Amino acid sequence: MEGAELAVKIFSIWLTLVLGFILLPSAFGVSLGISEIYMKILVKTLEWATLRIEKGVPKESFSKNSASVGIIQRDESPMEKGLSGLRGRDFELSDVVYFSKKGLEAIVEDEVTQRFSSEELVSWNLLTRTNINFQYISPRLTMVWVVGVMVRYCVLLPLRVTLAFIGTSLLVIGTTLVGQLPDSSLRNWLSEMVHLTCCRICVRALSGTIHYHNKQYRPQKGGICVANHTSPIDVLILTTDGCYAMVGQVHGGLMGIIQRAMVKACPHIWFERSEMKDRHLVTKRLKEHIADKKKLPILIFPEGTCINNTSVMMFKKGSFEIGGTIYPVAIKYNPQFGDAFWNSSKYNMVSYLLRIMTSWAIVCDVWYMPPMTREGGEDAVQFANRVKSAIARQGGLTELPWDGGLKRAKVKDTFREEQQKNYSKMIVGNGSVNSKSD
Repeated sequence: MEGAELAVKIFSIWLTLVLGFILLPSAFGVSLGISEIYMKILVKTLEWATLRIEKGVPKESFSKNSASVGIIQRDESPMEKGLSGLRGRDFELSDVVYFSKKGLEAIVEDEVTQRFSSEELVSWNLLTRTNINFQYISPRLTMVWVVGVMVRYCVLLPLRVTLAFIGTSLLVIGTTLVGQLPDSSLRNWLSEMVHLTCCRICVRALSGTIHYHNKQYRPQKGGICVANHTSPIDVLILTTDGCYAMVGQVHGGLMGIIQRAMVKACPHIWFERSEMKDRHLVTKRLKEHIADKKKLPILIFPEGTCINNTSVMMFKKGSFEIGGTIYPVAIKYNPQFGDAFWNSSKYNMVSYLLRIMTSWAIVCDVWYMPPMTREGGEDAVQFANRVKSAIARQGGLTELPWDGGLKRAKVKDTFREEQQKNYSKMIVGNGSVNSKSD
């Protein structure tokens, strides 16, 4: 009996501390400075760990490993430039060696599939070892790592699980209750408050440190917010600073429960990607939504899948066909403190949440960018590419033309044929950078 009373007392104290020092301040968007102190200690610790590793690894080896973490060393220059030296003479059979070399490089390490795996770090962040495999780890550094494991799993994880449970429960209950009210300005206001409050609590559950830039360009009502996509927590990151009507794929499990609750209080649009009728319905709903300038801005991730935050892949043109004002947003995570990327083909939602909740923190920068509209003579694909380029430049990301759908599907025959035509033009000289018109 005494043991049960002690457990209840400890649990009560725990909830009181969580409620008083974390939950209430985060709900009102107030910081007591605890996160800032934690981040300063964490930065100093990681800097010390990096110095210890540098001391234990030969300088030449460390510099070499820091310069490149790829599988192979490859020439990144375009094929046109590589073939330009072959011009001025007839085609020779040996010319195909260059294409064979490029093909083998792509097989070993292409620029697409590596975007669907976690970003590689050049130094140890006391969470896991990188592929560099440093040979020297001092006993002092190993002890710090052990202490770090105990802090992350015995202190931070229970705290974060408690906050996430409270935030998610309040979101499901709050949106369900608000959804019972008649459509009115009061209901819309309550819905926004529930979303803002619960998302702030959930971000605090990740020890989230978010830096917002250019707030004067925040998406306005009746507009469309488009952003690069790394993780489901992108939604939490953005909703902490403002509410959105969301568009996304229907999920099952925990995500499905949250989606069904949220749509009761706010006009979110969930659809099955494989259903053509759902896609037509989405287009119709989007057009109706942006026609009403009193409705929340729509949040869309045009890539259609999660990318590892090193690049921006092809934007689907559907979001850019319906008209309206586009508000681009660039999101860039700092992988040194925790990997925010969700590899959905490898981890389910629960496993992913466990990974990020046992990380040090989620640190990211969010850049709001000036609104963009479709220019005269510009089709939806060109507009999408222009927006994608702007986001890539602002976030310091690599811009790739490939479809993120390649994560689960094969390359279309038409795209492969187009590449084959380009290669043939290069060989005969018509596609060379030095080719001359007749």
